[in-house]
Amino acid sequence: MDAVIMEDRDDGVIVINGREFMADATGGFTPLSMVKPQHKLEDELVRKVMEFATALSSQIARFRGHTMTDLGSLDALIAQEYGAKIGGKKGNRTYQSYDGLMRVQVQVQDQVDFGAELQIAKTLIDECLNEWSAESRPEIQSIVTRAFNTDKEGKINRSEIFMLMRHQIEDARWQRAMDAIRDAMRVTGSKEYVRFYRRAKVTDGWTAVTIDLAKA
Repeated sequence: MDAVIMEDRDDGVIVINGREFMADATGGFTPLSMVKPQHKLEDELVRKVMEFATALSSQIARFRGHTMTDLGSLDALIAQEYGAKIGGKKGNRTYQSYDGLMRVQVQVQDQVDFGAELQIAKTLIDECLNEWSAESRPEIQSIVTRAFNTDKEGKINRSEIFMLMRHQIEDARWQRAMDAIRDAMRVTGSKEYVRFYRRAKVTDGWTAVTIDLAKA
């Protein structure tokens, strides 16, 4: 039995025993001559864009790593010299150029999940809504629905849960439900966000230096 010789090329073409193919989405191989020209062109464009995107992603990762290292070195220097650190207990801190025209902010955000008490809260809230029936405000019913629906990742909608807690409702069951939500909260970690701002004059407002591709 003859050996199969395969060669992967950077352009997406696979050479098998001297014949050119392209792998399709099912895992099969289509002879290159049978791939429609527009599909070849689309494949070439996607590969070109992805090459730039991958390089840019790596560059941003390196930039963030160098930035955090440099800021950490400055923090250590200040701590050594003055015996104090920049920022509060959560580690939020702001760095600014001497002329007041550039600013770097580091913000630390807690990552919160919810324990089993959340289901108790849902039961108590449902009791309230069922009893209030027509008297319950539609916006509260809508918030409750959104709060306990899971998102695409199967996680509870945290922002809607927190909105529920803003409502001042005197019903004892509602109050117990809010207590259950607070008890359900678990801080599972934290994440640091670095944001960059600049302005032309000190009397101007700050303008964000955009790195997020979706907001560029």
